[in-house]
Amino acid sequence: MEQRPDIQSAEAQLHAASAQIGVAIAAQLPQFTLTANAGTVANQIGQLFITPGTAFWTVAGNMAQTIFDAGTLLHKKRAADAAFDQAAAMYRSTVITAFQNVADALHAVQSDAETLKAAVAAERAAFKSLEIARRQLQLGAIGYLGLLTAQNTYQMALIALVQAQAARYADTAALFQALGGG
Repeated sequence: MEQRPDIQSAEAQLHAASAQIGVAIAAQLPQFTLTANAGTVANQIGQLFITPGTAFWTVAGNMAQTIFDAGTLLHKKRAADAAFDQAAAMYRSTVITAFQNVADALHAVQSDAETLKAAVAAERAAFKSLEIARRQLQLGAIGYLGLLTAQNTYQMALIALVQAQAARYADTAALFQALGGG
């Protein structure tokens, strides 16, 4: 079921909401900046790279922290928490719906199996009845109308069998779709 697009979408929204919580927390923390510079100093161009002691390093650091934000950062974090809770609820709802779809499709396939079994039995019985009617017609035990009735019964049983097979195929395809394909 992980292949279902609706579950993948809900999961991606959950991850995005989780990332927004991290962004909100990071905005509340102090910001540190480190910079470093390297170079050389010389009075003459010829001494720039060969003379020892002309190299220098500069390292600087900076820190910034918001002192007064009137609760904006706190409210942004609370909003991110609420958005995460909403995304988690949507994810749970999507997964539950997906499981319900699969359960419904499985139940339909099981029901189709029983219907198909009954249709096969009915078709076989109708075929045997048709064969008996043909023999009885040859022996003169029944009229042509009795044979036509047996043929009609067999054809109806055959149509019911084909419809049961079609329903089974359709519900099997619905099961694959409910499982996300693949």
